[in-house]
Amino acid sequence: MHILVTNDDGIHSPGITALAKALATIGEVWIVAPDRERTAVAHAVTLHKPLRLHQLGLRTYAVNGTPVDCVNLALLKVMPKPPAIVVSGINKGVNLGDDVMYSGTVSAAMEGTILGIPSVAVSQEGSDTFRFDVGASYAVRVARLVLAQGLPEETLVNVNIPNRPRREIRGARITCLSRRRFHNPIIEKLDPRGRKYYWIAGERISWSRSKDADHEAIEEGFVSITPIRLDTTHYGVLDQFRAWEPIMNRGIKKSSTPRSTIVRTRRLGS
Repeated sequence: MHILVTNDDGIHSPGITALAKALATIGEVWIVAPDRERTAVAHAVTLHKPLRLHQLGLRTYAVNGTPVDCVNLALLKVMPKPPAIVVSGINKGVNLGDDVMYSGTVSAAMEGTILGIPSVAVSQEGSDTFRFDVGASYAVRVARLVLAQGLPEETLVNVNIPNRPRREIRGARITCLSRRRFHNPIIEKLDPRGRKYYWIAGERISWSRSKDADHEAIEEGFVSITPIRLDTTHYGVLDQFRAWEPIMNRGIKKSSTPRSTIVRTRRLGS
C-alpha cells in the first residue's frame, strides 16, 4: 500500500519527517513536498515557470512549486501507482475555521480529493516548539480509519491537534469550521525612507460558530476532526436566487437551439 505525504512547510520541516516515519508503520511512504516553505499559498498552481523535481532520497522528492503542484506531480508522474491515501502535514500551527481557505496544507489534501484519492490534512498547535510526535500518532489513527472505512465522495478530513502532551489530550471530537475575527488585521508602518508598507497580520481576538466548532475543541484539549466538502454551493438558497433569473434574462432573445447542442458545438470548435 502506497501513502503520499506532502506539506506546505517544506521538505526539511520536522513535521513532515515525523509524519512520514509514523505512517511507515502502515504502508510504503512516498514524500513529495515543496523545496522551501510555502505557507498560506492556498490552492495555487504554478503555470508560468517550469517545475523541477529533485530526488533527495529513497521515495523522497523536493519540488520548486506549491503543495498542489507536489500532489499533481506525485500522482501523475512520480509514483508508480496511485496511493491509497494522501496525508498533508504536519503543519506548524493549527488550520482552524477560515484558515482552511488559505492553507497550503489543506489545499494539498483538497487536490488529492479532486484527483480521487482519500486525503487528510494534519496540523499541530504550537508556537516555538511543536509536539509533532503527538500529532503523528493521531495522524496514523485517522489514516487507519480512512483506509478501513473510506471517505464520502468529494470529502477530505482536516485534523488539528492541541499543544498538549499525549496523556493530557482529552480525546477527539468531530467538529465544524469556526469563523475568526482579528484585531488590526493590517499593520501599517514606515520604512527608513518614510514610505508606507503593510503587514497582513493582526491578533485573533474572537471566534464565532461556536456549536461543535473546531477552535472550541482545541481550546478544551480535544483533537479536532472536521470533514470538508469540495462542493461549496449553498443549495439551501438556490430557489431564492432563481428569482434573479427573469431579471437577469430580461431583453434576451431565447434561442431555439438546445443548450446541450450549443455546448457541444463550442467544444468541437475550440
